[in-house]
Amino acid sequence: MDNEKDIKEVEQNTANLQESAEQKTAEEKSEVNQETTSEQTEVTEQKAEATEDAIVASEEKDTGKTVDEKALHSEEDLEERHEEDHEDDHDEEIDYTTLSKEELVELIKSLAKEDKFIKAEKIAREIKPLFDEIRNAEREDALKKFIANGGVEEDFEFKNDELANRFDANFKLIRDRKNEFVRTREQQKDKNLKRKQEILERLREFVDSEETNISFDDFKALQDEWKSIGQVPGAYARTLWANYNALIDRFYDNRSIYFELKELDRKKNLEGKLELCQRAEDLSNQENLKEAIKELNELHHEFKHIGPVPKEDQEPLWQRFKAASDAVYDRRRAFVENLKGELEENLKVKEELVEEVQAFTSYDSDRIKEWNNKTKEILDIQKKWEATGGLPRAKAKDINKRFWGAFKTFFNNKNAFFKRLDAGREDNLIKKKELLEKAVELKESTDWQKTAEAFKRLQREWKEIGPVPEKQRGIYKDFKAAADAFFENKRANNKELEKEFEQNLQEKVKICEQIEAMADNKADDLDAFRELRDNYMDIGFVPRKNISEIKSKYAEAVDKYINSLEGISNEDRQRIRLENQLNRIVQGPNADQKLYRKEQSIRKQISKVESDIALWKNNIEFFAESKTADKMKDEFNEKIQSAQGQLKNLKQQLKIVRTAN
Repeated sequence: MDNEKDIKEVEQNTANLQESAEQKTAEEKSEVNQETTSEQTEVTEQKAEATEDAIVASEEKDTGKTVDEKALHSEEDLEERHEEDHEDDHDEEIDYTTLSKEELVELIKSLAKEDKFIKAEKIAREIKPLFDEIRNAEREDALKKFIANGGVEEDFEFKNDELANRFDANFKLIRDRKNEFVRTREQQKDKNLKRKQEILERLREFVDSEETNISFDDFKALQDEWKSIGQVPGAYARTLWANYNALIDRFYDNRSIYFELKELDRKKNLEGKLELCQRAEDLSNQENLKEAIKELNELHHEFKHIGPVPKEDQEPLWQRFKAASDAVYDRRRAFVENLKGELEENLKVKEELVEEVQAFTSYDSDRIKEWNNKTKEILDIQKKWEATGGLPRAKAKDINKRFWGAFKTFFNNKNAFFKRLDAGREDNLIKKKELLEKAVELKESTDWQKTAEAFKRLQREWKEIGPVPEKQRGIYKDFKAAADAFFENKRANNKELEKEFEQNLQEKVKICEQIEAMADNKADDLDAFRELRDNYMDIGFVPRKNISEIKSKYAEAVDKYINSLEGISNEDRQRIRLENQLNRIVQGPNADQKLYRKEQSIRKQISKVESDIALWKNNIEFFAESKTADKMKDEFNEKIQSAQGQLKNLKQQLKIVRTAN
């Protein structure tokens, strides 16, 4: 609903644009009555403006000075300010670079409702590059994500969000309102020109008339009407003003009958201008220089339009008014010079702070404490920055952009770190919840050994996963409670198991002794040996401290028995050993994997022997008939026969392994 409201508001403002501009122009009639009097005035004003641009550029942010310091040589130099060119002169320089995207949209919405169209358009042009910079950054991020998800840059299409659409709509409205205002104002100037030309014709009729009974009040009414008319196109202003003054002088000179009235009028004008002189002199004591300059402008306007004074008072009166104006301008010049020095000192300090804050743009860490310490450092720098004061306008924008750009970069990096941290902790929480579920399922298990190993794996995985969000850290208590419950049950059961393990140990020792006895008696009963071997494997666990001891005892007994067998070849002994080894593997954990690895090992040996045999046979064919060659052939044939015997044995081993598997 807010979006629709904004759009309707923009449309309504557009529809009322013409009416607002005409009302604005009507209001300005009473405020803006400027005509240039001579080429000298125009040149003087241009020089004053150029001088002011050079001086005031460094102070406007903090002082808001609004008056062009023009050389005052005569009353004709008391030109009025164009409101449309200076309607925002009293506003302080604002740094918009720190505003967020939402804040920029709110700002341009308020500007779209502003009655000062030129000021609003100026600010809008100033903030648009800042908004475009944010929009371009969002586009780059979206493009990177699009490419990261497998897209092609040529297929990428970026669509503005609602905030961007609202900004663009309000920016266009502001431009349209300003253009319409300027167009309407120029039309009004043309109308004013036509009205003043008509007044000049009527004044000529008064001046050229030979009648002496023309109403002086009618003449004054024409003067008042002239003053009430607003600006005219600049190309006609000087000529109109010169013609008007010439006709006024001719009227008074040609109407001696009204001389006394003229003198009375001039004396009245003298009183008005003397009052203005006093008010101008009082401004030199006013503490608020900004208000003094503003009021002096208004006095210039009044002084110019009051009308002529007696000739003998013109020059003294003018010199007094000029001296009062110069006194205010002198104060302003001194203030500007002093301010320039302060701003330059501020510039040096802030340039150092800019360099200092640049180091924070590349800072990175994986520790929260280090990020917090760095944040305190950059906030201390910010306090120094804010306490330093204003900058020369020519360099303020660049310095502010560099400082706040680095400032934003640091906090963007910090926010990205905490987002990654939070995302990682959320993932950790999910993983730990899965481990907790497994722990709860296992805590009542009575398969002690297997479950104990499972719990150890869960505990290792728990430590490897990493931290979870602080509010969820109670999950560890639940996990620990499940583990403690299982191991408490296991410990209670261990006393019975120890008795069983001791009994298993005695039985295994007994079997080892029986195998050794068979070896001592040189018994060739392999079936009896295999039965003892199987019985040994069927016996359960022994105490942990005796595992290595009983394994060594059993291996020595088996080896002793196999070596004691008579009438069998080494290949048969090796086969018996292999059977015994395979039997242990089958009875142990991960039997399938171990048998597979054993089979692959034998296959590699077979492949190598076959390759060697083929190579040797191939080499024999190249030997020539000679005693040396025959000797070498015999050596290769012996190698081949030995390898074939080895190959036969390996194939028998492979057959046994495959049978076991």
